[in-house]
Amino acid sequence: MSADAGDLSPLCIAGPTGCGKTAAALAIARLQPVEIISVDSALVYRGMDIGTAKPTPDELAAVPHHLIDILEPTASYSAAQFVRDATALVPTIQARGARPLLVGGTMLYFKALFDGLSELPQADPALRARLDADAARDGWPAMHARLAALDPETAARLAPLDSQRIQRALEVCLLSGEPMSALYARQRSQGVDWPLISLEPSDEARAWLHERLAQRFALMIEQGFVDEVRRLRARGDLHPGLPSMRCVGYRQAWELLDDNEAAPDLDVLRERGTAATRQLAKRQITWLRGMPARRIVPAEAPDALRQLMRLVAPEVA
Repeated sequence: MSADAGDLSPLCIAGPTGCGKTAAALAIARLQPVEIISVDSALVYRGMDIGTAKPTPDELAAVPHHLIDILEPTASYSAAQFVRDATALVPTIQARGARPLLVGGTMLYFKALFDGLSELPQADPALRARLDADAARDGWPAMHARLAALDPETAARLAPLDSQRIQRALEVCLLSGEPMSALYARQRSQGVDWPLISLEPSDEARAWLHERLAQRFALMIEQGFVDEVRRLRARGDLHPGLPSMRCVGYRQAWELLDDNEAAPDLDVLRERGTAATRQLAKRQITWLRGMPARRIVPAEAPDALRQLMRLVAPEVA
């Protein structure tokens, strides 16, 4: 995990919202030449600055950043697009003599990066209907036996009555002509094996995290978040169904502005936005715990930044 100033291997820093990832990345940049690749599905959008806690202009100027402000909020951005963009950026950053530092909290992007992109075929409604009809006639244990003949590895980890997963595994086999287990194995072989540091609170620090998130959302409101959402609404080309407007905070603000454009209830916005942010952090932590190879730094520790520096570059931390 450690690296000297000449190490240009990519390094990933993940963590739930509000846990100090930006500060950590900027601290690393003071020790090593780095360029930051944002791993955040909201920071890609232009005009969404306050509600996404986008790095400030000074922070963006201090260290080169990538995958920030690359799309209009009318667009969508997938995990597959992120993987293609991020992996293309890595060698160009290294060619400039800097270390790629992937920082963010969109865990689906990290998972796609580490596990590889799925090659599984899309669902086929007609085939699913036929499989359902066969199951109604023969029973799911019989369908499980059919799967065992096609893909014994997948069948071995599924219960004979696990109808949803048996149906999907049979569908993949019949559409692709290959066992789903083989497709997953090939997918995993395409993923990267870059070190991951996780800034995450310990189980005992839930109150610490909740207080930080409440303070953070309150500060966003003070900084003009509602006016930011008003400007987005005034464009006329955005609506609540877009991925950008479903981001935490934006959805809640949009709904309250629908109720009262001139004077939304800021106390209600603070309550709803904080609750939604806490739920986001909870989901992010759950994702992180599915990444066993990560090195954990307790975000609430007074010396969290020093602990992280010791992992990154112990000889200069």
